[in-house]
This record gives sequence, C-alpha cells and structure tokens, in this order.
Amino acid sequence: MGNQSKTKDNFVAQAGILAAAGIISRIIGLLYKSPLVAVIGETGFGYYHAAYGYYTIVLLVSSYSIPSAISKLIAPKLAVREYRNAHRLFYCAMGYVLAVGLIASLFLFFCAEWFVEPMAVPVLRMFAPTIFIYGILGVLRGYFQAHRSMVQTSVSQIMEQFANAVVSIGGAWVLIQWGISKSFLANESPEIKSAVLGAMGSATGTGVGVLIGLLFMTWIYFLNRKMILRRVQKDNSERIDSYGSMIRSITMVVTPFIMSTAIYNLNSTVVNYLYTKLVPNLRGQDSVRQYTNYGTYGVSITMFNIPIAFATAMASAMIPSVAQASASGDVQMTKEKIHKAIKTTMILSIPAAVGLFVLAKPLIYILFPRSDEVVTLAARVLMVLAPAVVLYALSTLSNSILQGLGKVNVPVLNAGIALGVQTVVSLVLLIFTDIDLYGIAITNTLYAAIMCALNQYALRRAINYRQEWKTSFILPTIASLIMGIAARGAYELLLKAIKSPRIAVIPAVIFAVIVYFVILLSLKTLSEEELKDLPKGHVLVKIARKCRLI
Repeated sequence: MGNQSKTKDNFVAQAGILAAAGIISRIIGLLYKSPLVAVIGETGFGYYHAAYGYYTIVLLVSSYSIPSAISKLIAPKLAVREYRNAHRLFYCAMGYVLAVGLIASLFLFFCAEWFVEPMAVPVLRMFAPTIFIYGILGVLRGYFQAHRSMVQTSVSQIMEQFANAVVSIGGAWVLIQWGISKSFLANESPEIKSAVLGAMGSATGTGVGVLIGLLFMTWIYFLNRKMILRRVQKDNSERIDSYGSMIRSITMVVTPFIMSTAIYNLNSTVVNYLYTKLVPNLRGQDSVRQYTNYGTYGVSITMFNIPIAFATAMASAMIPSVAQASASGDVQMTKEKIHKAIKTTMILSIPAAVGLFVLAKPLIYILFPRSDEVVTLAARVLMVLAPAVVLYALSTLSNSILQGLGKVNVPVLNAGIALGVQTVVSLVLLIFTDIDLYGIAITNTLYAAIMCALNQYALRRAINYRQEWKTSFILPTIASLIMGIAARGAYELLLKAIKSPRIAVIPAVIFAVIVYFVILLSLKTLSEEELKDLPKGHVLVKIARKCRLI
C-alpha cells in the first residue's frame, strides 16, 4: 500500500499521480467521443448527455463522494495506528453503500420518466445498475486513499475509462444493428430510433467500465488482505469503536460530503432541465433541436473538464492530509498545506484556461472532427467557459479543504446559494435573450465565481487564512498570457506551413508548455523545493539547472 512515512507530507506528488490518471482517463474519454458521435449522431449524443446528467446527480447523492468521505474517516485512525477500528469502518462503509446504492439504483430505474423526455428514458434506465456497482468501488478506493496510496485508484480509473470507451462504441453499434429490424420504438423515425438505441449502448459502456474498475480494486484488496488482517491482529489499542457509533460517524460525515458534491454538481443537471425541457415548452421550440444543440454543448464541456482533473485529484489528496493536520491542532502546518495546494493548482489551471481560450477551435477539431458549423459553435462556447477552469479548480479545492477542516456543512450552503443565483440568471438569459448556449456557459462561470468567493470567505473565518497573491495568481497569469500569445502565433505559423489544424496544434501546445515554464521560472514563481513537489519534479529541477533557470 505504500510507505506512509515516505508520503507523509508529499500530498502534491500523490495528487500528481491521481491527476495523471484523471487526465489520461479524460483523454481516452475525448478520443472515443468522436467515433461515438459518428455512430449515434448528434441527437443520440444529446439523449446520452441528457440522461448522463441525471444519472450523475443520483450517483452524486448516493455514492460519488464515498472515496473522499471514507478516506477522511479512516485516515485519522491509521495515523494513531488504530488498525482494528480502521478496518471495522471499512466494513461499515461497505454495508452503507450496499444499502444506499441499491435504493438509488432502483429509484433511477423506476422513476426515469420523471427526469427526461420519453426518448431518453430507456437510456437513463441503462445507467441505473452502475450506481450500485460504483458505491462498492468507491469504498475500496477511499480505503486505499486513506493509506496515502493513490496508485490503485489511478490504475482503476484508467482501466474503467478504457473499458467504457470500447464497450460504449461497440455496444452502440450492436444495439443499432440489432434494433433497426425490431419493433422497438416502432412509431418513431429510423433516425430517432437509431439515436435512442445508440445512446443506450453507450450507457452500457459506463456500467461495464465501473465493473472492470471494481474487479481490479477487489483483486488489489485481496492481494493486501493478509497484511491488513495481520496489522489488525497486532493492534493493541484499548479503544474499540462500536459498529453503531461507526455507522453514525459514517452517516454524519458522508451525508454532508454527498450533499456538498451533489449540489456543487447539480448545476449541470438544472441547466440540462432548463435548456432541454422547460424553456422549449415555454418558447415553443423543437425538443429534438434542443437535444442536438445540447450535444454540441457536451463537446465543449468534455474539453473543459480535462484541466479540472488536477484540481479534483489535489482535492482528494488534500482531505486526509488537512484532516490530520487540523486534528493535531497545528494551524500553521494546516495553512502551509493549503497554500501549497492552492498555489500548485493555480500554476497548472491558469495556463490551461488560457490555452483552451486561444486554441479552442483546433483542440476541439482534433478530437471532434464534425462539421465546421458544429466545431465553430463548440469552440466559441468553450472560449466563454475557459475562465471558469480557474474558478472551478479553486472552488473544488476549497470545498475539500473546508471538509478536511471539519466544516462539512459550509460547502453545502455555499453551493446552494450559487445554484440559486445561477438558476435565476439562466432562466432570464434563456427566456428573454437569444444567446442560447452562450447563456449556459456564462452562468456556469458565474456559479463557479460565487462558489470561490463564498469558500474563500469561509476559509478566512475558519482559520484566518489569507492566500498569497503574487506567486499564486499574478505571476502565473502573466506567464500564461505570454504563453497564450506564443501558442497562438506558433499555431498560425504552423498552419500556414502544414495546412492541417490537427497536426499544427500539437507542436503549438508543446511549445506553449515550454514557454510557460521558462517564463514561470524566470519570474522566480517557484522555488526549487516547490518544483520538486510537482509530478516528475526532480527531472524538472535537473532541466531547469541545465538551462540556468534556478
């Protein structure tokens, strides 16, 4: 499981492992979306994306936050060598998710028609069993994360996404071929029938991917089971917590985690409902056209979510680390950990936002080679979304910091306030203006901005924390803006020479990364120790020394 002593303070490196897996998983997700859309069409992708949004919210309410919550509960027990209590918590958590996951799966299956229009109901039902499986997988991931070991979770994420990609495309094609001659949706046009069947096949891929991840994590657990039980048997702790108290602890911790994560991510589901159901009914718009447009928005969001991977990974790595520092009463160490996490996240998130803005169209085109009209619209929406990369990264991280500090209810309240404001503004923009998808992108950014402001205020009140601005925000922004100009210039020059946007964008991105880190180090934004904490930090330090940048 990894040596805890070696990873005691290196949560940035652990976050890097998770982030690498997250980015690889999202790249796989991007690569398979293009052939998937080619198989099921824009309308089919719209049905899939709409059903996926509601599946996600039920998953959030039932199981999604389980890894973070379980790691927060078990990590303090491991820190004081209460191995028996840690393992009993693991068993209690497994019982909890089996019960909650079963209820959530049945609810989604039998109540699917409450959420989506009739054509998307069978798609949503295909997602239902995945919720039950995910809860078990979440407990196993949380257990290993509590041991400060992120490799198992990282490998399972990559395996999950790879299986998802293969089965989604294959399942969509098989269902379309099988269903064309059947009586399924006999009254619908062949195009709509193929779109629904294809979306159902893609939803199957999600379930198979989670199942593969679960089988891998189960195998890893049984490989370590003898060592785990040996530690439990040698545990001489006098305090043995009762199962009843553990169930109460799990409920008290998991519930706020789930509510915070659910409300935090509910904004996409609310926007989905407003755009595909409520507003079309109020304005007399064609629902099929709305779902097709929403599929285009899904392309932009898929690209947008890639750079959020590091912030999500940092948040997962931060929870047990901050929880232990806070429990020990060491306020200074807690502040240092928070500062390091925020600074590292901003150093990676700010250039990612600028990069998405200046290279939006070629980046989308390389992964989603649709018609120029679709790519142009998706690129423009992505440009509007780009600033939200920084805001979402910061708010995701601050959510987990507050949870690690024990302020588990604060993110719930803040997310509720932000969601309320976003919903009202979204309705106004969608009903009284014609900016369409741009309105959704604007309110998405507004939501993240409100969350950032409220969470930072809560952090200040909790431990009187004030973020340093110069090296965390100002210098990375300056370096990112210069990088953005260099990236766009390099892309345009290469495009004139190569005449292929797909080929020209790749060296432009590589050049942009080099320019950014050269400027960042030239501005003395990172110390040598901070550079070492980054993924492959020792390699970066050697390169920087040879280039006389440090």
